[in-house]
Amino acid sequence: MSPFVGGNRVDVGGVSVSTDHYIGGERVASPFTFEDRSPLDWSVLLADVSRGDAQTAHLAVQAAHDAFPAWAALGAAGRAEIMHRLADLIDEHVPSLAAVECLDMAMLEESLRLRVLARGARNFRAYADLARDYEERVWSSNGTANRVIRMPAGPTAVITPWNAPFMLSTWKCAPALAAGNTVVLKPAEWSPLSCSLLADLAHAAGVPAGVFNVVQGIGEEVGAALVHDPRLTRISFTGSPETARHIGVAAAKNIVPFTAELGGKGPFVVFADCNLEAAARKAAGQFDDSGQVCLAGTRLLVEARVRDEFLRMFHSFADQHVLGDSREAATTISPMIHPDHVASVAGFVDRARAHGDTILRGGTRSPLGGADGLWYEPTLIEPASNDSEVVQSEIFGPVLTFQTFTDEADAIRLANSTAYGLSAIVYTGSQPRAERMGRAVRAGTVWTNCFLVRDLTAPFGGCGISGIGREGGDYALDFYSDLKMFQVLEGTTA
Repeated sequence: MSPFVGGNRVDVGGVSVSTDHYIGGERVASPFTFEDRSPLDWSVLLADVSRGDAQTAHLAVQAAHDAFPAWAALGAAGRAEIMHRLADLIDEHVPSLAAVECLDMAMLEESLRLRVLARGARNFRAYADLARDYEERVWSSNGTANRVIRMPAGPTAVITPWNAPFMLSTWKCAPALAAGNTVVLKPAEWSPLSCSLLADLAHAAGVPAGVFNVVQGIGEEVGAALVHDPRLTRISFTGSPETARHIGVAAAKNIVPFTAELGGKGPFVVFADCNLEAAARKAAGQFDDSGQVCLAGTRLLVEARVRDEFLRMFHSFADQHVLGDSREAATTISPMIHPDHVASVAGFVDRARAHGDTILRGGTRSPLGGADGLWYEPTLIEPASNDSEVVQSEIFGPVLTFQTFTDEADAIRLANSTAYGLSAIVYTGSQPRAERMGRAVRAGTVWTNCFLVRDLTAPFGGCGISGIGREGGDYALDFYSDLKMFQVLEGTTA
């Protein structure tokens, strides 16, 4: 029997998807809705989705508040059993999840099926096991036996972005649930449907009513009401620095710990001693998912003496990209998420052109899809100055910048010259240089001669306006917990 049942539902790519909220183990409709359209064809209305408000947020937090004591008391082993069942269901339904998410936000369906969605299942398994196998820190000092204990914190708000919505939701919800917290998930209004399927799967896995809730709607409406609720004990957000500032103010008023994974403007540093072909291939790969990846190395910084050779290779690899339907295996560049986002990206390029920056390739909307098509040509811009807007601001589209440097010190200066610090990529054939660059570049993650190699136990987050706090492994479980210092006088007997 399919787990995708209950509530008001629509057919999306052959999959039944509820358009209602999921609160307290039940589907709850709102009197008002918002439109959800497919980036693959903007004329296609996928669903009219329930539009939450302050009352919706209140109901969801109340459900999470009421369910918290029992979920916390279940213990890490009991929670792990349920979370493993949920992971198994995710694996079983990857084709359905991929079909829906491809239509909803246009990520390549093959990538979703083969790589991205499996991360959702791994997230639930990994964090369930980490919480279950947690070893308390134990030591003796000053005549006492000491232990550090993790306590579940309480109801948690999780607010996720529109890119890779299913995987990124599990990335946050899994450690929160494993730590013993209850969750209210608010997905982005531009791509809410796969998170609705996650609610169905959680229900089928036996996650108790109220432990996991999903509220849909506009950020300024239901999202704002949610983060201002004083019953919350944690808030986790992925999105823009502008929105994070508003959420941070709300969290501060209620003295609620807040973690934020925000934008990126990663440097992609290429030294002459590296495998230049591998670097150029990987650089051209930064156009994947139409550049809608916060971790992408969007600022190409290339040693001056290999400028022309690198550009020749880069253009050759970039020429191999295929703009097309995300459901087709040959496609490598998908449409962008929304007309407003395409207009934003085009605005960056138009302003760069007007201010004297050089367009080395692309720089226009693709004719694919006609006037309403959301494809943008892979674009490379050589800025007139490091102060150029396209260098200093996150564009979040298929637009890279190209600059050269003279030596290692110059590369470090350019790499660290923006307010962002989420990730960086360095290509070099020198191990000592790799070590120096890894320490000198200010970023939460630095990849050397590789990209997007991830370990779920490693810390993840950014510096500067790229974020606050760290996710991943014990770092995430510590955030979603309250730490207790427990001391007993040595020799104490019952």
